[in-house]
Amino acid sequence: TNFGRTAGGPFVATSYDYDAPIDEYGLLREPKWGHLKELHRAIKLCEPALVAGDPIISSLGKAQKSSVFRSSTGACAAFLENKDKLSYARVSFSGMHYDLPPWSISILPDCKTTVFNTARVGSQISQMKMEWAGGLTWQSYNEEINSYSEEEAFTAVGLLEQINMTRDNTDYLWYTTYVDVAKDEQFLTSGKSPKLTVMSAGHALHVFVNGQLTGTVYGSVEDPKLTYTGSVKLWAGSNTISCLSIAVGLPNVGEHFETWNAGILGPVILYGLNEGRRDLTWQKWTYQVGLKGEAMSLHSLSGSSSVEWGEPVQKQPLTWYKVM
Repeated sequence: TNFGRTAGGPFVATSYDYDAPIDEYGLLREPKWGHLKELHRAIKLCEPALVAGDPIISSLGKAQKSSVFRSSTGACAAFLENKDKLSYARVSFSGMHYDLPPWSISILPDCKTTVFNTARVGSQISQMKMEWAGGLTWQSYNEEINSYSEEEAFTAVGLLEQINMTRDNTDYLWYTTYVDVAKDEQFLTSGKSPKLTVMSAGHALHVFVNGQLTGTVYGSVEDPKLTYTGSVKLWAGSNTISCLSIAVGLPNVGEHFETWNAGILGPVILYGLNEGRRDLTWQKWTYQVGLKGEAMSLHSLSGSSSVEWGEPVQKQPLTWYKVM
């Protein structure tokens, strides 16, 4: 089980092992829990002979065998195995007959009595039943865009690698820059919008221009790098370009994975101006680590009560949801 931010990646979800003997709520998952409990009990009964030395292995048939453990004090434990995946087998062992289910092992702590067979499930079988939850009230809170505090944000020339900035305290890093558009730019009258290209090392990217979402792109497990290309609506004067870069986990395997990057590394280029193209890569960028909602702990009980929630709005980007 992974907790908090301990999941690997990229693109590996923090998830629970749903085949475990207990579920994510700590409740017993039968019949696995009971079956394994009986298995451990049977092995514990075999302990005096089991730890005394190596087994004596004998053939009991074409796909059957026995493994017998003995101690110097006379303790004896046997494991009778049937490797046939389709058919039962009746074997003779120490003057007695034993029926072995397909693909199973019988455990005899005294070399006589079968106390456990891996194919015979004697535990209670319970099934999880999902029920619809009715009468819930949904509320939403919109994440602020182009809003950052001078204490937390900082400005640098050029583009910086994401993980070095966030130190993996958050998956999110804002990249914000400003573009001045002259009044005589032809696109202002022609109606042909400029195009913005943003190249990123991964793993996902939301692009906002003057507070409006213009596009979203994602990388993949095979190729986390991504490129955003899209038309942008600019006006005469100062325009704000804000890119929210998202890291989807940290690399945990691969050649020199400690050198793998995340975030916008460029180039970032604006096409369709009178000058042809404008490279934004090496101009001043303002950086903000994390989301405002994270800083306010909106995911917690106390944090969620610190803001005013409203009715959910359709197709609103960067929205926090609360259900009661």
